[in-house]
Amino acid sequence: MCLHFPLQFCQDFNVVFCFQSSMESPNLEFEYGDTDSLTAELSEIYSYTEEPEFALNRDYFEEDFRSHVRGRRWIELGQEQQRAYVMRLLDALEVTDRDKRLKVARAILYLAQGVFDECDTDTDVIHWSRHNVFLLYDMGVFTALLELLSMEMDNNQACSSAVRKPAISLADSTELRVLLSIMYLMVETIRLQTEDDRPEWRTAREAFKTELGSPLYNGEPFSLLLFTMVTKFCSMNAPHFPMKKVLLLLWKTILFTMGGFEELQEMKVRGRERLSLPPLPEDSIKVIRSMRAASPPASAMELIEQQQQAKRGRRSRRPLVKQDSLDTYNERDPFKNDDARDEEEDGEEADSGIEGEVDPLDRDVIIQPPPPPPPLRPPTERASLPKGLPWAPKVREKDIEHFLETSRNKFIGFTLGNDTETLVGLPRPIHESVKTLKQMTRDSGEEDVDETPTEILYLGMLPNLSQYVIALLKLLLAAAPTSKAKTDSINILADVLPEEMPITVLQSMKLGIDVNRHKEIIVKAISALLLLLLKHLKLNHIYQFEIVSQHLVFANCIPLILKFFNQNIMSYISAKNSICVLDFPHCVVHEMPELTAESLEAGDSNQFCWRNLFSCINLLRILNKLTKWKHSRTMMLVVFKSAPILKRALKVKQAMMQLYVLKLLKIQTKYLGRQWRKSNMKTMSAIYQKVRHRLNDDWAYGNDIDARPWDFQAEECALRESIEKFNSRRYDKNQNGEFAPVDNCLQSVLGQRVELPEDFHYSYEMWLEREVFSQPIQWEGLLQQAQ
Repeated sequence: MCLHFPLQFCQDFNVVFCFQSSMESPNLEFEYGDTDSLTAELSEIYSYTEEPEFALNRDYFEEDFRSHVRGRRWIELGQEQQRAYVMRLLDALEVTDRDKRLKVARAILYLAQGVFDECDTDTDVIHWSRHNVFLLYDMGVFTALLELLSMEMDNNQACSSAVRKPAISLADSTELRVLLSIMYLMVETIRLQTEDDRPEWRTAREAFKTELGSPLYNGEPFSLLLFTMVTKFCSMNAPHFPMKKVLLLLWKTILFTMGGFEELQEMKVRGRERLSLPPLPEDSIKVIRSMRAASPPASAMELIEQQQQAKRGRRSRRPLVKQDSLDTYNERDPFKNDDARDEEEDGEEADSGIEGEVDPLDRDVIIQPPPPPPPLRPPTERASLPKGLPWAPKVREKDIEHFLETSRNKFIGFTLGNDTETLVGLPRPIHESVKTLKQMTRDSGEEDVDETPTEILYLGMLPNLSQYVIALLKLLLAAAPTSKAKTDSINILADVLPEEMPITVLQSMKLGIDVNRHKEIIVKAISALLLLLLKHLKLNHIYQFEIVSQHLVFANCIPLILKFFNQNIMSYISAKNSICVLDFPHCVVHEMPELTAESLEAGDSNQFCWRNLFSCINLLRILNKLTKWKHSRTMMLVVFKSAPILKRALKVKQAMMQLYVLKLLKIQTKYLGRQWRKSNMKTMSAIYQKVRHRLNDDWAYGNDIDARPWDFQAEECALRESIEKFNSRRYDKNQNGEFAPVDNCLQSVLGQRVELPEDFHYSYEMWLEREVFSQPIQWEGLLQQAQ
């Protein structure tokens, strides 16, 4: 296995790097997961412009509640009384008057929001919101809301009115926003499990999960209805749709029905057990959480300063230098320009270089220095470095075939083609890898298709898959901070802009923060949604993953993500586009302090913005999935000059984000040239230590057989052909016989067995005389027709 850097070499590098720069960003205490905290996720469904509507919801509820229940509060009612009142609200939802129906929907939304006027703390609001949401689901409110949502989607009058309006505001989507907010609160609240859940709540959660993932809504799952809303919005047919709420609800529905990252890991384990495969060597989530962030590569100014210090140190250096001092200070910068270093090293021996550094255990034998001075760093620092690599190496069948071919050519003088059966003389790990690969081979004939939520969603998405992918990427482009406003671009601010634009500086600042926050939430929802889809489809069937990946690539997802990262990524991650006092549920429980321009500028005290860091990691993971093992797509990274963009992203000191950046750099290092690898040795060292290695992976030297001219179109067409064969075999079994393919091969047709009636052989000779011999054949006419 070609692990080209000795571990001691990399550990020495890391010790040196700890002293490299005093201007490094701090480590970010960020824990990656499916979602942020519950309160953060609930608050993001509302924009700050919607804040006055909280009181409106309360007023409509209390007006109706007091007319039916006198002298008591909601939290004082018994279970049966609460159920009776919800039933009355359900009946009122069926009225034809649009305004009355909206008032009832706002009263239901107030219940889902936790009857906050009767609560004293944020915890009380969350408690009663949870209680009320399970009650609403048990009474069938979600199904009633779904019917109203479908009716609003098909409201051609509202759509045509929105298309004609020059400027769309919050008022154009009032009904949709209320309905989507209730549905989001129900999905997000029921999805989350807690230790004190009642048994009936656990039963309701499983029932709701099954209901959302099944084709119960007009023969399609609920997620497909939301996808339809996305495409309708992006085609400009319904510009008033509140896209942020739709995307958040779509993401949480897929997360609920299919499962998050931990559920995916459990499904992998169960799948391997079902196929009698050995268990996974490690849990990737746990490995990544235990990793430490590396120091980012030095900037150009830091490199220049280090070069100057090195030159000054070299002028004053004595002829004989203690080896321990070299190890402690390491004055020579191993990452500056190699050409300049070569000029300085003319006539010098390599004994002071890092690559020629003497093993610390052997120094006393070669050099007898005087007693060393007190160390500048604690002696235990080296011992605290990681022992070994975090990932178990992996192997592909192609790697084994190449390894066997090379070995047989070298030692025997001939090859056996693609034979992987003859393993004489190979080490035991290769035997185990071949055994695993054989166990993973599946029969390509008939297959049993389980009706999983992933399978149901894929089947529903398949006819319009390209439209869904393009729509999501359009929204991602519109929400990216690097995108410039264009007249023909879609307007994603329909559900954040007020009817009356701000007239004071304070109102303008508040709206600016709201707009930026709105865009960040959209990026967060789309990135998480796409990543979940790719991971679940890959686990369900590899060709389902490949077709979605190919649609993403054809829709320019790779340059779009690179464009997203071509910004000051540290500023994006540390952005403070939040006003804590306006976040739900804080804003409905506590007294509202007076907002000032200074307080808005100060923002919160958090070290980073959770959603922005979450979005960056998701986008990097998507980019990894699109390019992994795809030579032509990897070359796209090289052509789009992604290396400097990705290197800047390494400045974010968060281990998981750095890992996926290093993965993207690793797959293209062989194409970046020797000079790039020489001048980026710190990055190469980090890749060695943090990224998984594979058999015969020559990433560090560029000698790989894949370093060849690339034909993007040919590779993608070959992949598309395999995908279409898969879809045809798996989903076109009940195709119409009128359009079935015709066999035009004479030998094939004559070789087919035809079922004949039992009495056919009695009349065969008569049939032959009547139908063949007695019929004149105009051979000349046939020849003329053929010409």
